[in-house]
Amino acid sequence: MPPEVDILTPPRTVATRLAQWEEQADAVVPTKAAGANLLVATWNLRAFGDLTKAWKTGEGISPKQNFADIHAIAAVIQRFDVVAVQEVRGNLRALRYLLKVLGEHWAFILTDVTLGKDSNNERLAFLFDTYRVKPSGLACELVVPLEQDAG
Repeated sequence: MPPEVDILTPPRTVATRLAQWEEQADAVVPTKAAGANLLVATWNLRAFGDLTKAWKTGEGISPKQNFADIHAIAAVIQRFDVVAVQEVRGNLRALRYLLKVLGEHWAFILTDVTLGKDSNNERLAFLFDTYRVKPSGLACELVVPLEQDAG
């Protein structure tokens, strides 16, 4: 069995790219300011579900998303207070690793997986920084596949 990869400590090449990514994010996203702003975002992370457990995804390997991608996504999300992430799949591996990278003060609320042949097994995830946001705990929705009988 291969040794467990430390996902919180990127290799030097990944850390260098992440530093550049974070510098660019700093230039376009306002800084969090207690009592002065609430930063909300939405992001469609295409097919955000499974994850290749490596820092680089090899040619022809699926899924394409890997630990470096998770760190890049976290570098953006951590700049906001609440982020609605679209296209989270039924498989939550990538989301679980994202939350590890974000840290213990991040939490989430998920919708049900949308059913039906055209649903792609997707759901919506609301990620939030618990230092800045305290949800009430109430969430609900109704998901009815179009092909289900009305009766």
